[in-house]
Amino acid sequence: MPHDHHDHPHALLPPEPALRVKALETILTRKGLIDPRTLDQIIDTYQNKIGPKNGAQVVARAWSDPGFRDALMQDATAVVADLGYFGRQGEHMVAVENTPDLHNMVVCTLCSCYPWPLLGIPPAWYKSDAYRARVVREPRAVLADFGVALPKETAVRVWDSTAEMRYLVIPMRPEGSEGLSVDELAALVSRDSMIGTGLAKVAK
Repeated sequence: MPHDHHDHPHALLPPEPALRVKALETILTRKGLIDPRTLDQIIDTYQNKIGPKNGAQVVARAWSDPGFRDALMQDATAVVADLGYFGRQGEHMVAVENTPDLHNMVVCTLCSCYPWPLLGIPPAWYKSDAYRARVVREPRAVLADFGVALPKETAVRVWDSTAEMRYLVIPMRPEGSEGLSVDELAALVSRDSMIGTGLAKVAK
């Protein structure tokens, strides 16, 4: 008997990922399995209320408090949990620090493991096949795509995030940021700088 693909629900979904998500949301809503308003609240929380703001606060404190920085590098999971940043996708954290000699980058080569409690929803490019494949093979080329040019003497290390371990990059503190408060320092920390595809903003 010939196999009829139209017998299966997935055959009714469009091929484009965004459209597939919307179609699945519609189907699940009609079946009463999800509440669109609750879903919107969750997305809004991670996009706008959490976003990368939590991670930026952690980085700013590491820049301004050597004791905090040392504790973070030793046991990031415990330190960020003490700050209230824990939950799904953030159970096991490791902080890696950029220096003039070493630049760190993070990828998830298998899927899209990402520290949601610290950085919010992962950007689309982080989940793309292109980024996941290229950053391991040619990290400097990927950095160039993001507008980052490192000195030749700076080594690049790529960390592979997994379900067991997620990473937070501590970017180098920008020059001229001495005397700034933690909140002012946090404003210099971008999401990309905590993934390693960007640098901290220049202090004005």
